[in-house]
Parts: sequence; C-alpha cells; structure tokens
Amino acid sequence: MMKSLNMIALLLVIIGGLNWLLVGLFQWDLVGGLFGGMDSPIARVVYVLVGLAAIYCITLFKKVA
Repeated sequence: MMKSLNMIALLLVIIGGLNWLLVGLFQWDLVGGLFGGMDSPIARVVYVLVGLAAIYCITLFKKVA
C-alpha cells in the first residue's frame, strides 16, 4: 500500500515539476491546457493533488537520507 502511495505521489510531483518547467520556458500551463484552463474544476483538482503529493513527499526525506 505504501509503495503505491509513494509511486502516485512521485508521479504527481513529476507532473507538477514538468508543468512548471513548461510555464517557465514557454508560459504554457500543461494542466490548464489539457483540462480547459486554470480555473476549470478538473485542473484545480489536479493542482490540489500535486500540492498534496508534494507535502506527502516531504515525509519521504526520512527514507532517502
């Protein structure tokens, strides 16, 4: 169970990181582009999930260090 949660969190953090890379390089929001803009309910859910995954990944420092 924890391995699955770790993998999902890692995937969401990678998606968020790639999204910010695209925003920084091309001023294009991939998540917003795929789901109908930054204000669409689905995009907002994705943003929240990415943020929660990032918070969860803080706990993984203990496993890596």
